[in-house]
Amino acid sequence: MAEPLVDEPVDLPLRASEQVFSGRVWDIRRETFELGGRPIVREYVDHPGAIAVLALDDDERVFLIRQYRHPVRTRDWEIPAGLLDVDGEDPLATAHRELAEEGDLEASDWAVLVDVFTSPGGSDEAIRIYLARGLSATTTAFDREDEEAHMDTRWVDLDECVDAVLARRVQNAVLAVGVLAAHAARARGWKGLGAADAAWPGRSTPRGEPAQR
Repeated sequence: MAEPLVDEPVDLPLRASEQVFSGRVWDIRRETFELGGRPIVREYVDHPGAIAVLALDDDERVFLIRQYRHPVRTRDWEIPAGLLDVDGEDPLATAHRELAEEGDLEASDWAVLVDVFTSPGGSDEAIRIYLARGLSATTTAFDREDEEAHMDTRWVDLDECVDAVLARRVQNAVLAVGVLAAHAARARGWKGLGAADAAWPGRSTPRGEPAQR
């Protein structure tokens, strides 16, 4: 029997690591490492990492938001998500907070749906996507600003979300991964979901530190 399919963390010799740009949300880092006995220089986005929440109600509808994303000049459909930019905050606590802030929702049933590297060739960003069920409205609605002040929200059947992804009508990567993973997990009777507090070995390293896995 073939070995299970699994990513392999690698600790290559690092010759140099420097921050070459400091941004409001993320930085750019240049590193020199050794591979095959020769030095290689690469620059990448030094990202704090993030979480996302696929909130599924009792009718198997997904809670979606649509907001403007300037780099792609698009108001795209997404699932609630947020940066891991609060020192010491547990990812699950961030997920609770983001679901409340972006959806005015709370959930009684949490599980890890999938972990992803969003662009491993150019960024160390890792995102954990949670599945949230047992939904109810929060007692207080949250104020929203900037892009979030112009958000639309919508409940969409999970199968309709899958159709939209496969028809290329929606292109947000985290939405696509989340709904396809949820669709597959539902077909398996929700078996194989991770515990809400499962270890996350691929989590992004804090900003300002060389990436380590």
